[in-house]
Amino acid sequence: MWFWEKDSIEYEVFKQYEYALSRIGVDFEREDVQDVLEACSFGLEDALKSVIAYWVWLQQQERLMEYPSAVLIRALDEQWKPRSWSDEWLNLPQLQSQGQRWYEGAAKVWGYDQRNQIVVNIVCEKGKDYIVFTNSKEMLVETAWRWGWERVLKYATS
Repeated sequence: MWFWEKDSIEYEVFKQYEYALSRIGVDFEREDVQDVLEACSFGLEDALKSVIAYWVWLQQQERLMEYPSAVLIRALDEQWKPRSWSDEWLNLPQLQSQGQRWYEGAAKVWGYDQRNQIVVNIVCEKGKDYIVFTNSKEMLVETAWRWGWERVLKYATS
């Protein structure tokens, strides 16, 4: 499911919103979704933001987004532009990945400096979040939650 080259601007933009859109219910495995993404030559970021903004609005109205994949297709086809946007929406608990929540938790428990000295990156690959440590070790975020902060810290610093 790679729509663009990994070093392309489109790929970078897509990755920024991919997890939030997945949490909303967009199915990136659907052929029609892949087709419209591959065909998108401009307005990608606005369309992705618009779908998230629409979902936030629906949540505020206590309504559900029906057919999120179809909403994304329509947003891309019709070149939607967000009426409002806040980068903070990507930090809503409902839209965060396990990796994002773990990364923020690590800063609270260990402190920002220690976390930043130990954790290189959180990588999402094939639907799984991995923690990449500075000692070249990796760990599934699921495992890190099970192990607890102290055990993960020992693993990451040994």
